[in-house]
Amino acid sequence: MRSFRRTLRMALHALRRHKMRSALTCLGIVIGIAAVIAMMEIGQGSSYMMQQAIASIGANVVNVDPSDAVKAGASTGGGGRVTLVPADCDAISRECSAITCAAPAVDIKAQVVFGNRNWSPNEVLGTTPDYLAVRNWTTLAQGEMFTEIDVKSSAPVCVVGQTVLRELFQGVSPIGKEIRVKNVSLKVVGVLSAKGANMMGRDQDDYVIAPWTTVKYRLIGSRQATTPNVLPSAAASSVNTLKQVYPSQQLQMYPQHSEVEVADIIMMARFTDLDDIYVSVNSPPEVPQAIRQIRELLRRRHRLAPGAPDDFRIRDLTEISETMASTGRVMTSLLLCVATISLVVGGVGIMNIMLTSVKERTREIGLRMAVGARPKDVLRQFLTEAVILCLLGGIAGIMLGHGASFVVSNVLGWPTMTSPSAMATAFGVSAIVGIVFGYYPAWTASRLDPIEALRYA
Repeated sequence: MRSFRRTLRMALHALRRHKMRSALTCLGIVIGIAAVIAMMEIGQGSSYMMQQAIASIGANVVNVDPSDAVKAGASTGGGGRVTLVPADCDAISRECSAITCAAPAVDIKAQVVFGNRNWSPNEVLGTTPDYLAVRNWTTLAQGEMFTEIDVKSSAPVCVVGQTVLRELFQGVSPIGKEIRVKNVSLKVVGVLSAKGANMMGRDQDDYVIAPWTTVKYRLIGSRQATTPNVLPSAAASSVNTLKQVYPSQQLQMYPQHSEVEVADIIMMARFTDLDDIYVSVNSPPEVPQAIRQIRELLRRRHRLAPGAPDDFRIRDLTEISETMASTGRVMTSLLLCVATISLVVGGVGIMNIMLTSVKERTREIGLRMAVGARPKDVLRQFLTEAVILCLLGGIAGIMLGHGASFVVSNVLGWPTMTSPSAMATAFGVSAIVGIVFGYYPAWTASRLDPIEALRYA
């Protein structure tokens, strides 16, 4: 221990003799460590923001919607078919073991009016209370969510997002007040908590959410699906003489169709359809199993023949989130590689300066050996000097890097997160750099011949 203290004191004395050179020597380490700290804090801040964006769309979410349809050779695009029904959503909730819950959804783009103010939200969404659980949106800022009874009774109630609250109510509590959507009054029973923008920049607070039955039957109306006509029954085609007050005055304006012609005529039948089904899976590893179960169930329910294409689409939102997260990790790794190059450059600079110092202090080394210093003592002294330079550079670099991330966060508005682990790692890396790049100059000094060293001019 006494030998170590003496070596440390001599190393500090040697560095103080050339303060400017010592400062310039560790400048490369300062820049490298500062780059590492700044990149790590900015990268972790970006990763946190991405995790929040991923959580805002819901954990382990799978989306089911109708597939495209082709009319006269032209594709209608996604959602062009009328294939999903509320019973499909109920069956998914009941029969698929890999899912937590499922929520049906219909949506409409409409103007929302309150008093003399109006606003056009991203969507007026019709769904069930389970939608908030799927989207990990269980906390409301005000009021409460509508209930399953409201869904069954098509109650004219809704909850609004923070953007709609700000634009329509302007600081006034909306609970109990009525908004108008397509001349239909909806009573506001709750306000959603703030979610912000999603990964694509879409405002998730700019929504009005109501029971899907309310949106479907009061605002949209049932879409129509093409189905063959049904032959009229005998009772329907028979003459009700009680209602024919003047049978002799009824004229046959158009020729009657035969039964074969009636059977061939395509008529439009009312059909209660859904735009989407949102499904929450138990855990990320079970997402493939959930997709397989949903596909098998819907194909069986829709009576699709083997080999026939699906009349629905299943989109794995977890895969999108993992892709975004992996992209963030790749960018962080790339920035760390750049910072590592800066550290290597700084280490080479330290090696160069230490070799120059060995040349300048050759007579001093020879004198120390002549009075009894061993080669390992000389090796320890020069290695200690290199490590001290790198540690001082590491401390300065940590402070500079943290300050740079603070400036980036406050001036540019980029998210940053303080990373104690990155600071500890940077401190350890600076010591390793000092050992690696300082060893060769120290070894060179310890291998000098004392006689030749004393002769060195």
